[in-house]
Amino acid sequence: MYLADYHIHSRVSPDAGDSMTALAEAAVAAGLDEICFTDHVEPIVWNSTDLRGPYGWSVLTEEFDRAREAMGDRIQLRLGIELGDACWNFAHTEKLLADAPPFDFIIGSVHMLSERFGGVDLYYFDPKTEEEAWAGIADYLGQVKKMAEWGKFDVLGHLTLPLRYLNENRGWSLSMDRFGSEITDIFAILNRKGLGIELNTNRGNTPLPDGMWLRLYEDMMCDPIVTLGTDAHAARFVGCAVRERQALLKECGFTHFCTFEGRRPVRHAL
Repeated sequence: MYLADYHIHSRVSPDAGDSMTALAEAAVAAGLDEICFTDHVEPIVWNSTDLRGPYGWSVLTEEFDRAREAMGDRIQLRLGIELGDACWNFAHTEKLLADAPPFDFIIGSVHMLSERFGGVDLYYFDPKTEEEAWAGIADYLGQVKKMAEWGKFDVLGHLTLPLRYLNENRGWSLSMDRFGSEITDIFAILNRKGLGIELNTNRGNTPLPDGMWLRLYEDMMCDPIVTLGTDAHAARFVGCAVRERQALLKECGFTHFCTFEGRRPVRHAL
């Protein structure tokens, strides 16, 4: 069994604190064969809707080089980013990426609701009624669809992310079952563009997305591309539930999962 964690945040991200070297050491201890660092990159200033200035890529690449030197051949390390909320301003996002270093992998993700909701981050979205919660999920999926249509990434991250915050943090018991049409449309766009999805292990909580949507994705895709990532923001979560989620993929009809090298998928049998 080949084990990889393709969604890990280091201290280069504003919401994480461990070095890439510490995270890689944790991956080795967890028995992983490969990891990809995917620190946050957004077109806006963290926790605001203001456009950000040029990104300091050297901070990212120097941190990665230190980890590679420290780890040697003990584990395969890849460099990626989680490209969040590009739909807030696609033109500015592309400007930021113009001088980026070569990456192995890019997750495209949405964390913020649209202007209708003031650009609130899902972490802070606190609906007072179920109707408001449904409206927020619908708005989120609209942003995800825009992201998919833009398509300048490799896999779509944590598709059902609102459920992490609404159910686990806010105490709701919601599903996305009523949004089958919207999710089908998103998968159709991904299929047309040859893009994949992430199975986010959610650090051992409800997988994002769960089996219902994984089966739909596998059924719709000409050539399914799926990565596994923990969304670890600390060393203790690296590799969490990766083995169990490989089993889930197999149950849902997948025959392989993917890692990436130079933005090209590498397939591994389940």
